[in-house]
Amino acid sequence: MALAPTLGWCAAASVVAVVVAALVALVGAAPATGAPWFDARLVRIAAFSVWQATLSTLLAIALGLVVARAMARRRFPGRAIVLRLFGLPLVVPAVVAVLGLVAVWGRGGWINEALAAFGLPLLPSIYGLHGILIAHVFFNMPLVARLMLTAWSTIPAENWRLASEFGLTTHQVFRLVEWPALRAAVPGAAALVFLLCLTSFGVVLTLGGGPRATILEVAIYQALRLDFDLERAVVLALAQIVLGAVFVGASRSLCRALPLGPSLERPWARPDATGLAGRLIDGAIIVLAIALVASPLLATAARAASAPVAAVLAESASWQAAARSLAVGLAGGALATVLGVAVALGARRCRDPGAGAAIEAVGVLTLVVSPLVLGAGLFVLALPVINAVAIVLGLVVLVSALMTMPYAVGLVGAGLASRAIERDRLCAALGIAGWNRLRLVDLPAVRRPIGLAYAIAASLSAGDLGAIALFGDQDSETLALRLYRQLASYRLDEAAVTALVLMGLAFALFFVIERGVGGRGDA
Repeated sequence: MALAPTLGWCAAASVVAVVVAALVALVGAAPATGAPWFDARLVRIAAFSVWQATLSTLLAIALGLVVARAMARRRFPGRAIVLRLFGLPLVVPAVVAVLGLVAVWGRGGWINEALAAFGLPLLPSIYGLHGILIAHVFFNMPLVARLMLTAWSTIPAENWRLASEFGLTTHQVFRLVEWPALRAAVPGAAALVFLLCLTSFGVVLTLGGGPRATILEVAIYQALRLDFDLERAVVLALAQIVLGAVFVGASRSLCRALPLGPSLERPWARPDATGLAGRLIDGAIIVLAIALVASPLLATAARAASAPVAAVLAESASWQAAARSLAVGLAGGALATVLGVAVALGARRCRDPGAGAAIEAVGVLTLVVSPLVLGAGLFVLALPVINAVAIVLGLVVLVSALMTMPYAVGLVGAGLASRAIERDRLCAALGIAGWNRLRLVDLPAVRRPIGLAYAIAASLSAGDLGAIALFGDQDSETLALRLYRQLASYRLDEAAVTALVLMGLAFALFFVIERGVGGRGDA
């Protein structure tokens, strides 16, 4: 078997083995209670999980399309900075974003202060379904906008030339030119957002507001942490996997490739981008999108500036937590990137399309696997052979790597698909195969996607609140866990400083790794 498919199968088999071993260990450790696996409470929690994820997905897709279209129609100074800003929510730790969202949308937040100044009715409490939706829009609308901008860039210049010659209106341009390119990308983006919202642990844990707004992931945390009901946790995890798999399968059946002819690749002005009304509307949309993304980050920084920064930073526990977060981020990101590159290479270079699809499917499996159940199962596995408390951070690294691996699979896979035919022909003509092809052709071709994948995975791992929330203690406390405990005990000023440090660490990891590993120029 060729080298790339072998690496892909080994990585995929390792991921499946870890997931299955964790589930089996948890089932084996669970005492037989005789309680029914499915009951009304499970149905209610699953229904709310799907409901909030569906609403969040619809909002994120709709708003993301509107923002992406405004960005696609306009070229303005600072456009690249705006696109960079839209990438920040992806790497902002959930607990940091929640603190900023409360400062903007909460009872005493910026918006309510402005409404009170004009004598208008105040917004209700942010805790509950609408708070969850606001947080999910903050995280996922920019992601959708950037994905859709990529779809817009695939529209050939000849289509714009024909639209200009026929004098199409803005609605006709969208229906006849833009939507045919977008409809192939929307189901995939919707599936990604749905899975992220279905398993949104940190957001719902802090903004859910009670049992009426509980999703499967939070119920798993309660079953493990509060009730120590292992059997219940496994049932909830299986329900989450089934729901995620059903939705992914349905979305994949809606995806269809768009057959486009060869493009002359000449730039051509849009026929619907010259009117004053259109410029004003697009400008307002872009400004509102910037405000939605930037305001929680600014609110977090503003609150931290008025807090006792020196006193919080003088605590040795803060620096120890920062060091642990940095170590988890670097190690978890590296492992996620290695696994993701192996899976993407194996899926791309596998001769059998069905086998390649199976390898790629394993690459997104962890999006629907509960990191809490995975961490708990691995903890149970480690207990008989080693002091599991001593390897808590190692378990957190492994779980974080598996949870962030899908980003690496998607980014590297897209990079390999670009100009794949030309690379295949060149390698066949020169007789380059195996390790030489991997070293000389494949890896250099995806250097920038690898750098971006490592940057995203490291940032997300550094701020992850999943597995560490279960069995983290004072000796293994990361910044994310420290921030959550400060919020839970209403030490909001200290939490603001910790949030600012964690946000700075995540951003530093992202920018340094992206430039350091991916490079500045095209690979």
